[in-house]
Amino acid sequence: MNTPSDSSLGREVRYPDQYDAGLLFPIPRAAARGEIGIDQAALPFAGHDRWHAYELSWLSPGGLPQVTVATFSVPCTSPNLIESKSFKLYLNSLNAARFAGPDAVRDVLVRDLSACAGAPVTVSFDLPPSTDTSAAVSIDGQDLAIACYGPPQADFLAADAGNVVEEVLTSALLKSNCPVTGQPDWASVDIAYRGPAIDRAGLLRYLVSFRDHAEFHEQCVERLFADISARCAPQALAVQARYTRRGGLDINPVRVSPGTPLPAASRDLRQ
Repeated sequence: MNTPSDSSLGREVRYPDQYDAGLLFPIPRAAARGEIGIDQAALPFAGHDRWHAYELSWLSPGGLPQVTVATFSVPCTSPNLIESKSFKLYLNSLNAARFAGPDAVRDVLVRDLSACAGAPVTVSFDLPPSTDTSAAVSIDGQDLAIACYGPPQADFLAADAGNVVEEVLTSALLKSNCPVTGQPDWASVDIAYRGPAIDRAGLLRYLVSFRDHAEFHEQCVERLFADISARCAPQALAVQARYTRRGGLDINPVRVSPGTPLPAASRDLRQ
């Protein structure tokens, strides 16, 4: 059974000195989804987990190091998420491997990551542009007294059914913890929706209530989507979190209502 305790998380791990696809560790999504009432067979959202790699390297046939950046997209319909530490170790295992060229590297990445996720993963050797936040309204400047830092409290969420709006709310205050190591995961989150106006004070209290919560990045975003959907009844909803980089890799889970366009891929100042 693939659980966090079975992985390399929280353990001293030898730096890989040769290519090894076996370093990748899949974690089934179904159990965590079941905890928040999401049916794996009838997902209430579309989306993907978009990873950015800043330290990707391999050797040319003659042994000259090659370096690039990369974007990976794992569909949310995949049965597994890819555990982040194993992902970093796997990418590092390419450092001493020789490839005919970038296309050969891409083919290997697509093959190995798709096998781990259980669904097709896309790979491109580029990064999205920095975020344009001009259309988003920050909710972080509110002067609130807050005492709840976990577990997440969906009861804080509320919306005004008599005031239907279309807006993008953003916060740089999302933080949760790795469920095994306890290390902090920091993120900015955008909530784009159409529907009853979400109470901004309640939304900020709700986001801060993740602060001491232990859950993987992808699962936090799905919890956000499920709770906002249930408590605020938006007609359309998109939730995107941009987590800060660790070990040369960051993750950006996106979940949207069926039929809602995915937000444009972007990075924020902390990435």
